[in-house]
Amino acid sequence: MRKIVHIINSLEFGGAEMMLANLLARSDRDRFDPVVVLLIKDLTLADRIERLGIPIRVIGMKPGIPDPRGILSLARLLRQEKPQLIQTWMDHSNLIGGLATRLAGVTPLVWGIHHSNHLPGYTKRSTLLTVSACARLSRRVPTRIICCSEHARALYVQRGFMAAKITVIPNGFDTEAYRPDPSARLAVRRELGVEPETPLVGLVARFDPLKDHQTFLLAAGALKDRHPKAHFLLCGEGVDDRNIALTSTIRSLGLENRCHLLGPRRDIPRIQASLDITASSSISEAFPLTVGEAMACGTPCVVTDVGDSALMVGDTGRVVPPRDHAALADALGDILSLSPAQRFAMGEAARRQTVSRFDLSAVTRRYENFYDSIIADKSRSEESVPIESGSVSTPVTSSR
Repeated sequence: MRKIVHIINSLEFGGAEMMLANLLARSDRDRFDPVVVLLIKDLTLADRIERLGIPIRVIGMKPGIPDPRGILSLARLLRQEKPQLIQTWMDHSNLIGGLATRLAGVTPLVWGIHHSNHLPGYTKRSTLLTVSACARLSRRVPTRIICCSEHARALYVQRGFMAAKITVIPNGFDTEAYRPDPSARLAVRRELGVEPETPLVGLVARFDPLKDHQTFLLAAGALKDRHPKAHFLLCGEGVDDRNIALTSTIRSLGLENRCHLLGPRRDIPRIQASLDITASSSISEAFPLTVGEAMACGTPCVVTDVGDSALMVGDTGRVVPPRDHAALADALGDILSLSPAQRFAMGEAARRQTVSRFDLSAVTRRYENFYDSIIADKSRSEESVPIESGSVSTPVTSSR
């Protein structure tokens, strides 16, 4: 049994956090004994992990500049846990986990990169400083580095990370939970109070400048007359009728009766399966979960050309430039103009691509085989260290 300690900033609802929770749910517990360590006490996804019988430890650091006391606490915890491997997730955890691992004398360490946005005005100064520090440490501190996308790999190599240590393992998608569901189409339209055959275009994303809801709404406005029966569904944290920025834009475009703001939802597989098209209007992504989830549901996607979105979609959807509402409207309109049978064929192709390339079980095996290979390499290197002639091994006893 190999103990793996996963260190992550928090368990708020985000892409890396979801990927960790999904990975743990599919982990081979006969081979691996996982422990999750949170630097900051945000337990949004904690229930999902605790239901798996996986312990969660909280360091209790505050957001911002790393607290040396927190790093020391983490180092003590790592010495107590005695893991065979440590996996950190995201920039701040990579830096803090790397320093604590060095203090604890525990190896090997795998850094995780799930971020590909260093856009001016959108990236915190503390994050840029953290990335710069990690770039300098990347030759000495981590044993290996996992990136979730080719785009993230290229960005971090450009920032100075050691390319030879980086392996790309994409995010995985639960193609059993996310699957075509004909009943969802009728149920969601009934909930919205629209006709069963109403074309429904969706954007599933938290309210965040990087998700660029404004461009999606402008595209919806451009489609209003071209496709007068189409409706537009938006859901995610902060995406509800209390959001003045969204509601004022919707009113100005005359879309009050065509846009549905549903807020955060726990039935995302059902929502995705109900849509005719899923849009991603983001100005930055690494490997977007919402796109893979939609594809697994057999829903055609129109995505902006950011991160690995175009790589994910391939020829099963449409790719447009970011911040270009006219191009987004044209691409959405092209798919809306197809017959239901043609859209269904696009969706089938999208699901096949997701199952064959990004299925969660297969991605989990890639992570676990990667961990096994690193642990095996460490064991071989330890076995190959020669014992000096005449030396005698003596047991070490604790002074406690």
